[in-house]
Amino acid sequence: MRTPLYRNLPNLLTTLRLIAVPFVAHSILAANFHRAAVLIFLAGCTDALDGYLARHFRWTSRIGAYLDPVADKLLLVTTYIALGVQGAVPAWLVWLVLGRDALILAMVAIAWLFTAVRSFPPSVWGKLSTITQVFTALVVIVDRAFLTSEYHAFEIFIEMVTATATLWSGFNYTRRALAEFPTARRVHKAQRL
Repeated sequence: MRTPLYRNLPNLLTTLRLIAVPFVAHSILAANFHRAAVLIFLAGCTDALDGYLARHFRWTSRIGAYLDPVADKLLLVTTYIALGVQGAVPAWLVWLVLGRDALILAMVAIAWLFTAVRSFPPSVWGKLSTITQVFTALVVIVDRAFLTSEYHAFEIFIEMVTATATLWSGFNYTRRALAEFPTARRVHKAQRL
């Protein structure tokens, strides 16, 4: 039986968010922070709406479960890279955000290859880290779009908070992986025998 078209609306909204990524990057790189702010606001609306539709009406799919976090992460990482290139955030913060994500991807790849673990739920610290990263990027973009182009003390403060949350989140994920990896590997070996 074919899935009704309206049930794919969350996936369509997620796809629109993916399509917005290069336009957000171009806007930031062109120092058009007004347009970047509008695009990020619209992307946030699609994220909230697709999440609501998926939960409230149970319009979920396997592809949506993978596509939604990929779209969110791609938008966030691309925004940070563009802000770093533009000099709106310091390069060390960009590398920290990218480094944590690279570390998590490496741990997921190792788990897929050598264990039976296939579920990687985000931790509270991971969610907090993402929230601080999003908040920092929004403050920087909105500040340059509507207030001032100067780098000021509040931005420095929230960047330090974001850096701390990102580092702690990376440490927490690493600790969890090191604690669970030996047991998961033994279970995986036993299943293969």
